[in-house]
Amino acid sequence: MRVIKNLFTLIGFLTVLAAGVLVYKVYPIVDGFDPDAPGVYGELLEKVLDTRNAADAVVWKMPVEEGLTAEDVEQSMKLVANELNISNVGELPLSKDVAAKSGKPYRFVKIYMFCNSLTAAQMLDYSDAFSAYLPCRITLVEDKQGKLWLYTLNMDLMIHGGEPLPPALKEEALHVKRVILEIMQRGAAGDF
Repeated sequence: MRVIKNLFTLIGFLTVLAAGVLVYKVYPIVDGFDPDAPGVYGELLEKVLDTRNAADAVVWKMPVEEGLTAEDVEQSMKLVANELNISNVGELPLSKDVAAKSGKPYRFVKIYMFCNSLTAAQMLDYSDAFSAYLPCRITLVEDKQGKLWLYTLNMDLMIHGGEPLPPALKEEALHVKRVILEIMQRGAAGDF
């Protein structure tokens, strides 16, 4: 029995030692990051491990209410975007393009692009790498079972994943996040 107790004591000691070394090595790297960065990266890792799909880990998705058509969702999202003063700067009817090129019908997939150009300019002035996030895209996808879903990039990594954004820029980025999520939520519900 004493051997087992000593073994567990040794395992506990090694665990505490390993945690200390990890903190010692990692803290200097993450010092200066946004305070929400550890949670964002923890959620990302959890989703990757859960889904085994990095793309699933970096998106937000929501189901469209049963009975709504793609046209209902599209109309709702456009009206909400207009109400919230964000521009619809483009659309890509991907399923139509696939059908035209393949000669076969394809399930509904359409990408809607929304942008507040003044906020986009602020993000670009901060870092040209943010151009990869522009414009904000919401994709309406009919899954293989015929159910409609809305997808967009999870903006938390952009907002909280590195050193803190300047306060005014962070507030603008959080505002755009709220707007995009509201467009999705209300679009998924068919709410104008």
